[in-house]
Amino acid sequence: MPGRSFGLRLRSWLTFLTGLVECICFAGAVFGWPSLVFVLKSDGYFQQLCVNTTVNGTYTTDCSSQDKQFSLIFTIASFMNNFLTLPNGFLFDRFGTAVTRLLGISLYTAGTLLIAFSSAVQSVWIFPALSLIAVGGILFLVTNMQVGNLFGFRRSTVITLYNGAFDSSAAIFLIIKLLYEGGISMRASFLFLSACSVIHLLRTALLMPRSHIPYPVPEGYTYGMKCGDSGSLRHKSSNQNPIQDPALSEETSLKNKAPLAQILPEKSFWSCVLSRFFLFHLLWISVIQLRHYLFIGTLNPMLIRLTEGDPTLVSRFTNAFAFTQLCGVLCAPWNGLIMDRHKKRPTQPGISEQEADLQAAVLSLVVTVLQCVFFSVCAATPFLPLQYLTFVLQVLNRSFLYGGNAAFINIAFPAAHFGKIYGLVMALSAVVSLLQYPCFDLVKGHLGGDPLYVNIALTVLSSLAFIHPLNVYLHCRRQASQKSDSRTSAISYN
Repeated sequence: MPGRSFGLRLRSWLTFLTGLVECICFAGAVFGWPSLVFVLKSDGYFQQLCVNTTVNGTYTTDCSSQDKQFSLIFTIASFMNNFLTLPNGFLFDRFGTAVTRLLGISLYTAGTLLIAFSSAVQSVWIFPALSLIAVGGILFLVTNMQVGNLFGFRRSTVITLYNGAFDSSAAIFLIIKLLYEGGISMRASFLFLSACSVIHLLRTALLMPRSHIPYPVPEGYTYGMKCGDSGSLRHKSSNQNPIQDPALSEETSLKNKAPLAQILPEKSFWSCVLSRFFLFHLLWISVIQLRHYLFIGTLNPMLIRLTEGDPTLVSRFTNAFAFTQLCGVLCAPWNGLIMDRHKKRPTQPGISEQEADLQAAVLSLVVTVLQCVFFSVCAATPFLPLQYLTFVLQVLNRSFLYGGNAAFINIAFPAAHFGKIYGLVMALSAVVSLLQYPCFDLVKGHLGGDPLYVNIALTVLSSLAFIHPLNVYLHCRRQASQKSDSRTSAISYN
């Protein structure tokens, strides 16, 4: 028995650690786009869109159309990354982890192979390739976030840590850029990423459930490929109590969890969608995400403008941006600790676990909005050295944003609808993120390349996200007041 218990704990930690490696090395590589743009420009992708022109008598090359094309590629990929999370969420809830991961692996591999075999002549291949990498990467993240259920009161910390690892994987394109500058071709790097799909397949078979990891986890719950006598459960007598069996299989544990779900009525999916929690949470993530996407998608032309076209400086600041992305995995757990800080303290009388979680989430939501406002102000300031601070604030805020998004959905809505609600939030926020391209076009066109007014507008828009934590705070106060009144009435009656 102790040996099997140790084996289950070991498997949980292996699942957690390998999932962390998977997220940090693959899942969010698409957000390292500025580093890949540098490589693609060096290889002459969309070079035909650059035209020779004369400005104030000075001969120069105008590559604004090339920049617009790269911006459009990232706009479409970031949109697909979020919008397709909705059908993927339904897929995950309906068919489980194995099917969802196989789809993600297929899409990711197809995307990396498209880039590997593309060239300046087939520049348009980058359009579907980046979108496939984005969608496949988000499926890795979605299937890994459930691993937090294995760690009980540290669930929010694990979820935010995975989201931080997702942000940090933007540095993968930086590594490709550095290898390219060292003489290793982009094709070789992306062929290596394609070959790594074998690792994803092995992890799917050995260390991930076929269905879902339940919460709370039943005693003796296990998953993945069985070995030895662990796989003998299905041959055991039907009158044996499976909850007491240390070799409890995934399917059996989920069936035994069913009576627990019947104790309390569960909210319907549409009642969750039409709630103020959902609507204000959607506003919160949409406006902050739009600010980040516009910053990432326009970073390369912004650096060209601030450095007056010095390629050495552009490369240095592009590397600095990508290096800061590595810190996402270090920043994200702080948000989880903020949300889990009450777990080890006794819950106040009459306060449910969900209500305590919501109260703890208020501070996280407020801090995330404050970070975004500071980041936006720094990004709007046309002072090159200040952009180092902008990069730090950007990765910190992104880590808080996506980790907090997943953790809040996990707290505020039923677990049975997590995939669907997470997917719907990401899909609707993706529609809002499409505004980044007209914003970029406005800057390049009517504003003559100066993004000041657009940045000011986005900073004001980001401030609207304070509505969400205010709503959650007022909800918690109303709940506490109602329970206080109920206890007072009960005492008076007695």
